[in-house]
Amino acid sequence: MDTKDVTEANREAWEEAAPRHAAQNQKNLVTSFRDPAFSLLEDIEVVRLKAIGIEGKDVAQVCCNNGRELICVKRMGAARCVGFDGAQGFVDQARELAEAAQADCEFVCTNIYDMDPAHQGCFDVVVITIGVISWMPDLQAFFDILGNLLRPGGVLFIHEHHPILEMMKPGDPDDPVEFELSYFDKNPYVETGGLDYYSGETYDAKPATSFLHTMAEVIMAGLQTGMAVEHFEERPQHISNTWWNVEKQIDGFPMSYTLILRKQG
Repeated sequence: MDTKDVTEANREAWEEAAPRHAAQNQKNLVTSFRDPAFSLLEDIEVVRLKAIGIEGKDVAQVCCNNGRELICVKRMGAARCVGFDGAQGFVDQARELAEAAQADCEFVCTNIYDMDPAHQGCFDVVVITIGVISWMPDLQAFFDILGNLLRPGGVLFIHEHHPILEMMKPGDPDDPVEFELSYFDKNPYVETGGLDYYSGETYDAKPATSFLHTMAEVIMAGLQTGMAVEHFEERPQHISNTWWNVEKQIDGFPMSYTLILRKQG
């Protein structure tokens, strides 16, 4: 599949979802961010970012959605903070939240695969959080772009759902756990029921295409950019708004992971 065709189609699907997400949580987030102490970062994210030494660092978040996590990173003492997302609807939400938080964050609407070269080598830390990697049709090109954003010695921090979850059909806590895909399935997965993972509403949506990238493929994509792994941990914590059935019914299952890679030089 052509990368630009896939990402453009996915952009349209996310633009369609943006007002639905806003209806669920934007008003509450605006109110919450007016409190200078508010943060919605996961505990493990705070621990890892502190260990990296986020204070005073220039930070980019790629596929930042509504920017809520980047604003919290800014509140941890980061210097310049720039969020990139492909959907203008989410960029607009991010700017509204930053204004409410009085946080000096920049938000840029761009196809990640068409990143402006002017951003190369501008950041000390690049952040990826839940629900990004599976949307990337060309995993290696994506990691190359992440690496190019970093200065020499810079760090890529990833906190994502574990790709093994992609094998299973998401569901509510009491829904049966059904295996849909092989862990090694390379066929694109096309959804037409919408991307409103907050309300769970399904609607006649524009198609959205995702991909199953194994844990080994993710790590190797980082290594092949020339970055070195400094930290990797598979975790039982459920961090998505899906797979509630797996969380409840399967004990000891890897639900998420944290990965830190450092650019050499």
